[in-house]
Amino acid sequence: MKRILTSFLIVFFIAGCSIFSKDYNLISTSYKATDKLLKGVRDIHQLTPRHDGVYTKQPILVTSFVNVDNVQQSSTFGRVIGEQIGSRLAQRNYKIIEMKMRTSNVFVQERTGELLLSRELREISLQHDAYAVVVGTYGVGKESVYVTAKLVRAKDSVILSSYDYNLPMGPNTKRMLQKKR
Repeated sequence: MKRILTSFLIVFFIAGCSIFSKDYNLISTSYKATDKLLKGVRDIHQLTPRHDGVYTKQPILVTSFVNVDNVQQSSTFGRVIGEQIGSRLAQRNYKIIEMKMRTSNVFVQERTGELLLSRELREISLQHDAYAVVVGTYGVGKESVYVTAKLVRAKDSVILSSYDYNLPMGPNTKRMLQKKR
């Protein structure tokens, strides 16, 4: 009986450990973050009338999320989160401006602990009449990645909404965070 109990505990412990090393569903987590961003904002829903009386939402730019320790650096993880948030916004019928159509990189610059939009991002926002920009950072911990997503008004860098969350560092997340050699 003791051996059966010991065997059971060993199997249970191994199975339990493998649970902690698994990834969360990144897509559903990104979609939830997007929904929380939209729920938390008020004036993004300002509507612009068109000639036919139908209302459309203002265009939004979505950037790659960057490493909080080096805002000039992203990763597969940061690019995928940006892609998924943009996809969710499009599913919610927002006008999304595709940033990959640009030839240069756009990052967030850090100044005295606050995130400000770069001059190029401001110019792109003006060119496309974008009302807001989704920016984000991630920080890598020992067992989790901590993510902050912000919806920022393009004309004055006012944060309209933000959402913080963390993901366990499973094998897929670890691989997406690795630097390319």
